[in-house]
Amino acid sequence: MIEKFLNDQQDPKAVEKVYSRLKELLPPGEETMYIASQKKPLVNILPDCVVVTNRRILFFTPANLGLSIKFVDFVWKDIADVNVKEEIIGAVFMIKTTKGAEMGVDYLPKVQARKLYQYSQECRENERKREELQRVQNMQPAFEKPEPKPYVPPLAPVTPPPPVQAPPAPAPMPQPAPVVEAKPDELTEKLKKLKMLFDNGLITQEEYNQKKMDLLSDL
Repeated sequence: MIEKFLNDQQDPKAVEKVYSRLKELLPPGEETMYIASQKKPLVNILPDCVVVTNRRILFFTPANLGLSIKFVDFVWKDIADVNVKEEIIGAVFMIKTTKGAEMGVDYLPKVQARKLYQYSQECRENERKREELQRVQNMQPAFEKPEPKPYVPPLAPVTPPPPVQAPPAPAPMPQPAPVVEAKPDELTEKLKKLKMLFDNGLITQEEYNQKKMDLLSDL
C-alpha cells in the first residue's frame, strides 16, 4: 500500500512513519490521496510531510528528534486558497484558510508540489459541489407521503320535496244587501198621533173614536 506514495522522490522513512500514523487517525471512508515529503538541500534527516485526503489536508512535523510526530489538519470547507511557488531549489506549497491563517512547507520537490496542488484543487471542487448539493437539498421541502384518506361512500342524491302550494284564497264573501228600513205606513202614523193626542187630553174620547173611525174607513 505504501509503495503508491513513493513514485515522486518521496522519503521512504518519512512516508512510512506518516502512513502508519494515518491508519490510526483517519476514520472509515476517508481516503489518503497523496503524500509529499520535504527534501532539504543539505540535511534531510527529519523532513516535514504534507498529506491530502478526500476530506482534509494534514501537515506533519517530526518532534523529539524524530521519536514522535505532530500534525495540524484543515478540512476542505475551511480552506480558501491553495498556492504553489516554484523556486530554484524545490517549491513552496501554501494554503490559506477562510479565517486568514496560513500554513506551508518549503523545499518540496516540484513534481510533488504540483501533485499536491492538483489533488487539493480536485478536493476543493468536490467539496464545493457537495456544499451546493446540500444547500439545494435544504431548500427543497422533504417529501412526505400523504396519509391515505378514509373512504367515504358517495351520498345518495336527495330528491327535493315538492313545493308547498299556497292554500287557495277564500272566495270573497257576498256583500249583504243593504237593509232598507221599512218606513211605517201613513195610516199607522196617523193612528199613533191620534192616540198621543187622546192620551195627552187634547181630545175627548168621542173625538178620538170618531177620528179613528174616519181613518179606518179610508182603507
